[in-house]
Amino acid sequence: MLDQATYTPRLKALYKSSYRAALKEEFAYKNDMMIPRLDKIVLNMGVGEAVKDTKKVKQAAEELTLIAGQKAVITKAKKSIAGFRVREEMPLGTKVTLRGDRMYEFLDRLVNVALPRVRDFRGVKGNSFDGRGNYAMGLKEHIVFPEINFDKVDEVLGMDIIICTTAKTDAEAKALLKLFSMPFSN
Repeated sequence: MLDQATYTPRLKALYKSSYRAALKEEFAYKNDMMIPRLDKIVLNMGVGEAVKDTKKVKQAAEELTLIAGQKAVITKAKKSIAGFRVREEMPLGTKVTLRGDRMYEFLDRLVNVALPRVRDFRGVKGNSFDGRGNYAMGLKEHIVFPEINFDKVDEVLGMDIIICTTAKTDAEAKALLKLFSMPFSN
């Protein structure tokens, strides 16, 4: 059993010991508070089948909770859309926001375990930044995470992963994520 008082995630320790200094040198920051850092990671699963069967949203929430290590919240429709057979307050998906140690642990598992398990993986797109230092990516299959038991999965779902940083520009954010071993394709 790990002692929570003394345990520090591997990526967090690397960031504090060497990545901060590398970023400060590369971008010539005058102040340590200017150095970009990870702010949060948001995981989102939209469940299109929820219109027909609301149990699928509960199943997706349980699976996202396993992946994140933190309880997932069920998201509901804000307004009714007749064309999609969606009513107001109907559960449509699930999300979770990770911060602190859980965020670093998830990023470590994403980069070193989950992404290498994706079929025909050639790296993640390097241009999926929003202009303010946040990176968004999608996975077609949530079963690439080792926490998910493949035999118990009824339906393979996709998920969105948004990595929010304190970087002001995309170049700074990309440099930060490269230090965290994010496998960008050329």
